[in-house]
Amino acid sequence: MDQLKRSLLEAPIVEKDDYHYFVHPVSDGVPKLDPGLLREIVIRIIRKAQLEDVDRIVTPAAMGIHISTAVSLMTDIPMTVIRKRQYGLEGEVSISQQTGYSESEMYINDVRAGERVLVIDDVLSTGGTLTAVLDALDEIGAEVIDTVAVIKKVGGGNEVDDAGYDVKTLINVDVVDGELVVVDEDGDG
Repeated sequence: MDQLKRSLLEAPIVEKDDYHYFVHPVSDGVPKLDPGLLREIVIRIIRKAQLEDVDRIVTPAAMGIHISTAVSLMTDIPMTVIRKRQYGLEGEVSISQQTGYSESEMYINDVRAGERVLVIDDVLSTGGTLTAVLDALDEIGAEVIDTVAVIKKVGGGNEVDDAGYDVKTLINVDVVDGELVVVDEDGDG
């Protein structure tokens, strides 16, 4: 059994406002993130993602940062972090982020029209964050070459699917009766 699957099956489940949330090192930073798990994830992203002709990796803060940094180090593709802090820089784009458990503003800086980007995120659940990011990149005029989320939580509505965006995932899971269930070990289904 691979480390990602094993770590997810061991992840505790908490309920937050009727939302079943798994606590995992990739998405929460707790428990500790084993370097071997991060290495496995990065290798799988590099194998799955379309990297040819990518100018930049783009990732929303906060939990996509460590994954994207590791991919950037392995591929020599520069990265930009979409932050929850407004800087007021020229060309800054504000986006509204809504997840299954929170709502906030995020800000994209230093992504230009015509740039070819790879978007990486930790978890695709409701799709609120990725939909907002992909919509904003489209408005900027950036070309999204590929989008990869490490984990997809299935079993509910998903804005990314509804918007027609294609997001590759490494593993798909659901929470059934308070237990995490692996739906697709390769993220293809």
